[in-house]
Amino acid sequence: MKKKLIFVLIVFCLFSMMAACGNKEQADKSRIYKIYNINKDETKIFSNEYIAKNAEAEALISELLEQLAVTPEKLEYKAPLAGEFNLLGYSLEEGQLILQFDEHYKQQPAITEVLVRAAIVRTMTQIKGIDYVSFYIRNNPLTDNDGNVIGTMSADMFIDNAGSEINAYDKASLRLYFANKEGDRLIETNRKLVYNTNISMEKLVVEQLIDGPSEQVKGEVYPTINPDTKVISVTVRDGICYVNLNESFLTVEGNVTSDVTIYSIANSLVELPNVNKVQIAVEGETNILFRENTNLVTTFERNLDIVTPAE
Repeated sequence: MKKKLIFVLIVFCLFSMMAACGNKEQADKSRIYKIYNINKDETKIFSNEYIAKNAEAEALISELLEQLAVTPEKLEYKAPLAGEFNLLGYSLEEGQLILQFDEHYKQQPAITEVLVRAAIVRTMTQIKGIDYVSFYIRNNPLTDNDGNVIGTMSADMFIDNAGSEINAYDKASLRLYFANKEGDRLIETNRKLVYNTNISMEKLVVEQLIDGPSEQVKGEVYPTINPDTKVISVTVRDGICYVNLNESFLTVEGNVTSDVTIYSIANSLVELPNVNKVQIAVEGETNILFRENTNLVTTFERNLDIVTPAE
């Protein structure tokens, strides 16, 4: 009887220890963040896992910013905040982290600066409550080489591939067409972003249309494509861009007309220099009526008659 009791106690202790370890592991996972660094060639950014000491937002922001300035253990990496510029301060306002730098920040080479921004934005937006990051040079918003304000940035602006590595970046300026409030006309918009060069410009355009209007123009223009739509493939042959989407494309949300949806895609893609026409397929099929009045077997050209100026 005594041996049986000892055995039961041992089993109970083992289960208690396993449960405690499991809880500790779960707690640790909630504090694991990716700290992004730049490679020495300044073509990519990489992430390393880091276990944060703090959980409270204010302390966590300070902690991750400090980590972005720590020289990585691997000599082939460098910290994004270890350049010849200073972070003067920061503030958090309604989900937007505002970072203030001195004038030396603007003296970085263009590609280096893009990678620095990518590393910082992707690191800091992991914190719950931070959806966007804005960069300021003292009290003035950061601008690009043409003097345009860069504005708020989210992690989605820095498109990356699956895995821990973000490959070479480039900057893109896209002309995208979204719906007006009534859903019967298109309005031209311009979007600047940094993207992974693993993705084609044609696929990037379609994915950006599916994502819908950016925060800066929401309320002025409206989505044209069901956000549940997935891109199966996008290819270009002889000037025709072939766009293959999943079935969700057939379900249109809101009050947009079929022409608005179709020419949102066609007009946006034809803005690219290598595209003259667009063919849309659903699950590989083109002999489909879209909203019962538009046969997708057609190849669509640019249609500016449906475009109206922004109010």
